[in-house]
Amino acid sequence: MGKYLINGRKKISGTLKLSGSKNSSLPILAASILNSGTTIIHNCPDISDVRIAIKILKHIGCKVFFEKNTVVIDSSSVNFYDVPHDLVKQMRSSIIFCGSLLSRMKKVAISYPGGCSLGKRPIDFHIAAFKKLGAQIFEEDGNIICHGENLKGCEINLNFPSVGATQNIILAAIFANGTTKIINAACEPEIVDLQNFLKKMGADINGAGTSEIIINGVKTLHAVEYTVIPDRIVAGTFLLSAVITNGEIEITNVIPEHLPLKNFLQLGCFIKTNENKIFLRAPDFIRPIENLQTVPYPGFPTDLQAQFVSVLSIANGKSIVHEKIFESRNKHIPQLIKMGAKIKILPDGTTFIIDGVKNLHGTNLFSKDLRGGAALILAALTAEGKTIVHDENYIERGYEKIECVLQNLGADIKFMQ
Repeated sequence: MGKYLINGRKKISGTLKLSGSKNSSLPILAASILNSGTTIIHNCPDISDVRIAIKILKHIGCKVFFEKNTVVIDSSSVNFYDVPHDLVKQMRSSIIFCGSLLSRMKKVAISYPGGCSLGKRPIDFHIAAFKKLGAQIFEEDGNIICHGENLKGCEINLNFPSVGATQNIILAAIFANGTTKIINAACEPEIVDLQNFLKKMGADINGAGTSEIIINGVKTLHAVEYTVIPDRIVAGTFLLSAVITNGEIEITNVIPEHLPLKNFLQLGCFIKTNENKIFLRAPDFIRPIENLQTVPYPGFPTDLQAQFVSVLSIANGKSIVHEKIFESRNKHIPQLIKMGAKIKILPDGTTFIIDGVKNLHGTNLFSKDLRGGAALILAALTAEGKTIVHDENYIERGYEKIECVLQNLGADIKFMQ
C-alpha cells in the first residue's frame, strides 16, 4: 500500500475544476446494463471504486472503454448474473448491481458487500424491497441469490431514507409490471442524477429529490449519452483544505446548492457563489460549532463529518459533533489525537467533544476509511513538521489524484509507494 508524505504549514490557494461525483457514477454505471446497448458517461472520476465497478461490468459481459473521464459501455452481450466476491468485498456500492441485474437478467447472485468499516450498514431494506416487488431471496454459503421473473410494482415505505436502498429499488422497478412508489425515499442529489440518467434512457420515473418517487415500469430502454454531476463531497473536502490552512480557493464546475455552505459560514468563512463556482476565504480564527449533527440530505452530510472534525480540532473554542448516520464513523479521531488534537469520544461512540488547539504536529497516521483518510490529509496540511498518511487505498476510492490537486494549490505533498 502507498502513503502520502506531507510537509505542513503551506497555505492552500488557487482554483480547481471539480471532478465528477463518485456517488452518482457508481449507480449510473450499474444502470448502464439496462438499455442492452451503448451508454456513454462523461465526467466519471478516475478512482478505484469506478475501476472496480468497471471490472464488474466486464465480468457480466459488457465491453467497456474508459479514458479521460469518459466511460463507453456496450451492454448488449451481458450474460452473467453473479458479482465476484473479490470485487464485492472491496466496494460496498457493488450492492447497487443487484437492482439492475434483477431487472436485466431476472436473477442475481452477490455476497454481502464490503468497503469501509463504518459499523452496521444493513442491506435489510434492499432485500425487503426486492421481496415486496415479488423477488424470491435465498442465501447460500454467504451469498444472496435473488430470482425475479415477474416483478410487480408496489408501494415501498422505507423505515430510513437509505440512499443505496432507494437506488436499488429504482433500478429493480424499471421493468416491473405496473407502478412502484417509494415512500420516505432518500433525497440526495445523486438520486436526482440517477433519475435524470434513466429518464434520458426512456424510463418513466419522477419525484427524485423529494420523499416520494414513482416508477412506472417500461418494456425497453435505449442508448444514452450523459454527464455526471460534480462531486459535492470532494468539493467540501477541498474547501476545508483552504479553511484549515488559512487560505482561499475557488472551485469551478460545482453546484453550490449541493453543499452545506451554512456550516462553512459557521466556521467564519467568507463565501461567494454563482451558478457553478464557489469562492471561499478562510477566517483568521476558525470558529467552533456548538452542535453539528450528521443527517440525511439536505442536512449536514456524514461524508464530511471527519473532515469537519479535523478543522474543528484547531478551532478557537469547544465544538460538539454528533454522528447520527454511522455508529462507527470515528476511526479518524484516535489518529488526530496522535497529532495533538484534544477530542473525546463519548461512550455512545457517536458524540465527539472537541477542544480546539493552536497547532497539530506531524506524525505517522493510518487511514481506516475513505473520508477519515481525507480528514487526516487535511490535518497534515496544517500540522507542524512532516506527516505520513499510510494506506492510500482508502483515499483513492473517492479522490482522483488528491496529491496532484493539492500540489497545484500550494501543498507540499507527494505520493510514495
